[in-house]
Amino acid sequence: MRVLGIETSCDETGVAVYDTDRPGPDGLRAHAVYSQIALHAEYGGVVPELASRDHVRKLLPLVRQTLAEAGIAMRDIDGVAYTAGPGLVGALLVGAGVARSLAWALDVPAIAVHHMEGHLLAPLLEDPDLKPPFVALLVSGGHTQLIEVDAIGRYRLLGETLDDAAGEAFDKTAKLMGLPYPGGPQLAALAEQGRPGAYKFSRPMTDRPGLDFSFSGLKTQVLLAWRDSDQSETTRADIARGFEDAVVDTLAIKCERALDAAGCDTLVVAGGVGANKRLRAKLDAIATKRGGRVRFPRPALCTDNGAMIAFAGALRLQAGQHSDTAVSVQPRWDMASLPAVPDTANA
Repeated sequence: MRVLGIETSCDETGVAVYDTDRPGPDGLRAHAVYSQIALHAEYGGVVPELASRDHVRKLLPLVRQTLAEAGIAMRDIDGVAYTAGPGLVGALLVGAGVARSLAWALDVPAIAVHHMEGHLLAPLLEDPDLKPPFVALLVSGGHTQLIEVDAIGRYRLLGETLDDAAGEAFDKTAKLMGLPYPGGPQLAALAEQGRPGAYKFSRPMTDRPGLDFSFSGLKTQVLLAWRDSDQSETTRADIARGFEDAVVDTLAIKCERALDAAGCDTLVVAGGVGANKRLRAKLDAIATKRGGRVRFPRPALCTDNGAMIAFAGALRLQAGQHSDTAVSVQPRWDMASLPAVPDTANA
């Protein structure tokens, strides 16, 4: 089954083709992502209306480009998967409208995909031997969650952020120190030049039981440190390093607790912050110490992309699941409400 995946939840237009007859990494026939960073940089953040209009301009050309790279014609598509939420409602509607129209014209099934399930399953795309049960850390600009995965579609929330997501905290902290948009990657790059221990910030909510997160207080600590400093480039790098170390340590501590709570030694990490080098190294060390394993998607598949949507959709389409013909989206969507995929649920 050749599945076309469409991702338009925020400020990246992603398209991919996944072929279930070629399992593992070879199944990804082609994928392309167009980023709107340059469009939104002038405003210091995503402008929803501009994002929607840019998806309208870019999506169909990107579909044609991806099919050409995959070496298949539109008529060879057997199913269409699209992000239906969570995300910006206007941006989601662009992808859903195009996906449903293509599915109707081709007379093939379509499936609405949960954006965060796409992220969660991305590591499985490249590692076909990776199967539930495992614990997943979903860590991005909009989400920071720990989820116990018993099967594909059978998820239990263990903990989540009570305020800012980790990626959002990166972006906001970078902005308050005057770094250009998008701030998170800029801050992580700057932290590479910082001295470890020059600034020591708290590891929020690690001094008490539980698996929830909170990063707003950490952001305030950085603001106060920055205001009271000489604001030199050296100090900026040191503060960036202190902030990144605090976030990475906090995520790592909570991940280890989650593995203990779930009685599991397999950790899957997904989402944009999952590309952070220091986080990857820290979680690798924890997995080695426990005699377990941690799996990440390649950095290109950590950020929003069509490949994860095509893959997640293919798993559900293969199981006989599909969505009705209505063009509908869910800007807010609880992942626990998703149906399980029978082949992975031991049903």
